Order: sequence, then C-alpha cells, then structure tokens
Amino acid sequence: MANYKLVFKASVLKDLRSIPNKDVARILQRMQVLQENPRPAGSEKLSGQERFRIRQGVYRIIYDVADELVVVTVVKVGHRKQAGGLKRASAVRVEPLVG
Repeated sequence: MANYKLVFKASVLKDLRSIPNKDVARILQRMQVLQENPRPAGSEKLSGQERFRIRQGVYRIIYDVADELVVVTVVKVGHRKQAGGLKRASAVRVEPLVG
C-alpha cells in the first residue's frame, strides 16, 4: 500500500490551538498513522458524506480520503462534543413529494 500524503485544511491549525499541548502531540501521532492506512481499525465513515472520523481520547479527527490522488485531508479536529456537530450539521433531510 502506498503512503498517503497528509494535508491539513487551514482551519485545523486554529482547532489545534485550543487543545492542550500533550493532547496535540497524541493527535498528531494519530494523524501520522493515516499516511500508512487511511482507514485504520476504529475509523468510521460519516453518513451522507465521503468523510471519516477517528478518535484520539476525547478528541475527534474528521478527514477526507482521495484514493485516486493518494491524499488524506484533515478537515476538523475537536472535542467530541464539538466535532460531532459537523456530522449532524451536514445531514440533509429529504421531504417526500406530495402528488
């Protein structure tokens, strides 16, 4: 399996600033694992999206995988209470058509 290039969305730096340094170090180590295996054990595909989520302690790492480009893009890092909102906020409700 090829090593994936790890790319960060600009907002991820802002996300990491609010997290204690010892936790940031663990999060960065967890992200490095994604280079070798973008879908490690414990990763979950987010419903309705082409994004995945992995956990690192109480933090969540949300990321995209572009297999054709061999790139993993980290989109969001946050406490489980905040990062979970990303999944709910992007859900689309489909109303049935009344004929």
